[in-house]
Amino acid sequence: MISPVSRLTPQSRTNALEAMRASTANTPLDILVIGGGVTGAGTALDAVTRGLTTAVVEAQDWASGTSSRSSKLVHGGLRYLQMLDFHLVHEALTERDQLISKLAPHLVRPVSFLYPLEHRIWERVFVGAGIALYDTLASITPGKRPLPLHQHLSRRGMNKLFPDLRHDAAVGALRYWDASVDDARLVSTLIRTAASHGAHATSRTQVIGLTRDGTGRVDGALLRDLETGEELRVHARNVINATGVWTEETEALAGGTGGLKVLASKGVHIVVPRERIKGEVGLILQTETSVLFVIPWSRYWVIGTTDTPWHQELQHPVATSADIDYILEHANEVLARPLTREDIIGTWAGLRPLLQPGTKEGTGSAKVSREHTTASPVPGLTVIAGGKLTTYRIMAEDAVDFALGSRAESNPSVTSNVPLLGAVNLDVQRNWSRSYAKTFSWSESIVDHLLHRYGSLISDIVELCSEDGTLAQALEYAPAYLRAEIVYAASHEGALHLEDVLLHRTRLNYEIADRGLAALDEISTLMAGVLGWDEDTREQEMDSYRSRARAEEAAEKEPDDEGAETTRLGADDVAPLAKLGQRPDAGLKPGSPADSAGSAGPAGT
Repeated sequence: MISPVSRLTPQSRTNALEAMRASTANTPLDILVIGGGVTGAGTALDAVTRGLTTAVVEAQDWASGTSSRSSKLVHGGLRYLQMLDFHLVHEALTERDQLISKLAPHLVRPVSFLYPLEHRIWERVFVGAGIALYDTLASITPGKRPLPLHQHLSRRGMNKLFPDLRHDAAVGALRYWDASVDDARLVSTLIRTAASHGAHATSRTQVIGLTRDGTGRVDGALLRDLETGEELRVHARNVINATGVWTEETEALAGGTGGLKVLASKGVHIVVPRERIKGEVGLILQTETSVLFVIPWSRYWVIGTTDTPWHQELQHPVATSADIDYILEHANEVLARPLTREDIIGTWAGLRPLLQPGTKEGTGSAKVSREHTTASPVPGLTVIAGGKLTTYRIMAEDAVDFALGSRAESNPSVTSNVPLLGAVNLDVQRNWSRSYAKTFSWSESIVDHLLHRYGSLISDIVELCSEDGTLAQALEYAPAYLRAEIVYAASHEGALHLEDVLLHRTRLNYEIADRGLAALDEISTLMAGVLGWDEDTREQEMDSYRSRARAEEAAEKEPDDEGAETTRLGADDVAPLAKLGQRPDAGLKPGSPADSAGSAGPAGT
């Protein structure tokens, strides 16, 4: 009998590893998902809510790859209308509206954008028709519209909403609506929701081999616990590879030459303080290679992105000096008060997993479709790749359907009706939040911050603060967050290391200028109390994060990807990925039915 948990803790991680170790050829798991990004997390939720015994493993922290480094938008992809990709746009808009209205209304919130117009007549007609189609594709879905229709604005109306738009940059604008999300929190919430329904979830657990039975079918994997170095064998009827830009490396663990090909494209964003740009809405700007968003987000603006092929190692993409210059140049073309490097308080770089129709050489990444594909290069192994954050649920459904084959018809996906943790009773907790604010002297902005991050699970934060009143206070050097949130990250959200909190449970790595360094002592002390760190461990965690922060800062000064990568890799990882090369059946008992390729890159990321 599965014992569901909604708290991710070191003990729940140990229990999940033991459950996987207990699987056998006669009693395998139904589904093993490799990859803890948004697609893998969504796939685990889809599988377990069908009543399938499910495990999901991630080699790093949850959402540590692409899924914490996106533009943080839940949108239909306005530019895909230019590619006439109506199916993808409609699919994404349908998923956007479900997330806002039912599945995750606390995490996904509406945000409006201005599309500046340079020509009075023909451009307004042309762009207006496109955005009207965008609204129409969204309204095809039955039910009440969760977002307003687009509006035409004069120059005066445009200037009222965005005073810092340069006067000669546009003659007017179109205003339309999409949504934003904290991508890493979406992933961690998906994982916790899957665990609450019985999925076994373990981060810092790397797949170092895929095993096969006597017929050649993939029947499980060999895992390495990167926290302890221990290895274990897990048996599964179906293995689903949802590793994004690591797709081909994970495929290689099964042997053979087939499978999906994925091109990594780097996207960079910069962060500037909210008061630096006067505006109430976002901007969307066309560039020669991509689309540039100026996105209002909490206390700051997010500006990006770039779109350049990435040929370096996949774990640590970083912004270069050239990337930052590109973004500043294009943003300053329309801003009345040009930005400088001194205005930037943070950056991040992520890799888009773009499906490659042929070989990688010679193909420009900006023209590759974002639509996803599911395949099976080896029996027993399903591969899902491509797509976008907004359509994670559809991708997950397709992956599990593909793995189940004909059995999917009698066991369909139900995730369109499964709210994520924090969505149920959200209105109730919004009403109670007034009482919480009075009890703990929280401002309206703090309450809104907590409801946005935790939804109805704000009651968990309240419980911690009721037990220890000091946890209701803000961090001294990062006052946007409460002390309770750090404790909660370690006690409920699966944070194992200091960097997990600085990068993924909060956004301190890029939302304050010192990357959160001043707050390290307080944060590490709070985590130590939950995770049982001694003083040496706490110091090691702080030293590791400081080294990472220094390396990232230095990499931003390098002119190209090669130099930036070399600089970034000067900092060691807290839980280094296993170096592969031995046969993945090494360490198994003689006679074990394991037969797979022996060397590949990181899997489970």
